[in-house]
Parts: sequence; C-alpha cells; structure tokens
Amino acid sequence: MLTVDSEADLIEGCRAGEDAARRELYTRFAPAMLAVCYRYVGDEDEAHDVMHDGFVKVFTRFNFRGESSLQTWLTHVMVSQSIDFLRRKKSFSPLTEETMARYEPSDEEALMEADDRLTQELLLGFVAELPDGCRTVFNLFVFEGKSHKEIARLLGIREHSSTSQLHRAKTLLSKRIKEYLGGM
Repeated sequence: MLTVDSEADLIEGCRAGEDAARRELYTRFAPAMLAVCYRYVGDEDEAHDVMHDGFVKVFTRFNFRGESSLQTWLTHVMVSQSIDFLRRKKSFSPLTEETMARYEPSDEEALMEADDRLTQELLLGFVAELPDGCRTVFNLFVFEGKSHKEIARLLGIREHSSTSQLHRAKTLLSKRIKEYLGGM
C-alpha cells in the first residue's frame, strides 16, 4: 500500500499513472466528492455514478496544474461532471410566469432564523429535494460563488433564468424549513 508523505507525491504518482496513487487519491477524496455530486444531482445512486465518471475522467486525463489545491481542482471536476449529467438528463428548463406564480415570495428570514434545530445534513437534504435546475443554480451560486452571468454561461441558459431559478430555490427551501419547524 502506498504511503504518500505529501500532496505533491500523490500528484506526481497520479501523473505517472501509478495505480497505488490513484487508489490513494480516491480513498482520500471520494467522500467529499460524493457530497459535491449529491448536492447537484440530488439522488445518491446517481451521485455515485457521476462521482465515478468524474474520477475516471481525472485518472485518464490528470491535468492538474497546481493553480489551486488538489481538493479544489477535484471539486471543479465533479461540479462539471454533475452539470454535464444534468444537461444530458435535460434537467434545465426555463421558468415560466405561470410556474413562478405558484411560489410565494421568498421569506429569507425563515432561513436566517432556523437556528440550531436544523443541522447541516438536514439542510443539504432539503437542497437535494429541490428540482434539478433550481438545485444546480442554488449550488453554483451559494457553494461555488458563481455570478448569474457565469451560471448562465455554464448551463446554457439566460441570466434571468438563473436569477429566477435561485429565487424559486430559496422560496422552496424557505417553505420546506417552515414546514419542518412547524412540525417540531
């Protein structure tokens, strides 16, 4: 079994195509990368598939340039893989006025007042329940720090669609949190 003294050793081993280094990379980062994929895909089985496809891509074209940490680079690969998966599923549909009318305005205060009763795991579960398009825009905006312009370019949608999807995601999350807190 490979013992890697540093991230640099791990990177060099992966660049050289060493199976032990690849195994170590997978062992070290798979749990975090699965969480990233699940955040976007919203289904555990599909998240596993997306993560495995992402690692296959990493292992066949290990093009890490060292401009960020290895984990940041892997996260970027998994986000891209997740978006590609959702694109193939055709999960990005623009919101119509009719669809938007079904959702009451976002009550962001409910999100802010959720306090200790909501664990991170529970909140991520609520995010996973969002429709694909809303969940993807929410993740890109909140977790990846992308602007609506960047999200629109990444997903091949209009910038307005990105803002609408984020608004819908916040509205749905607020409603879900209220339901949860009301049932306690």
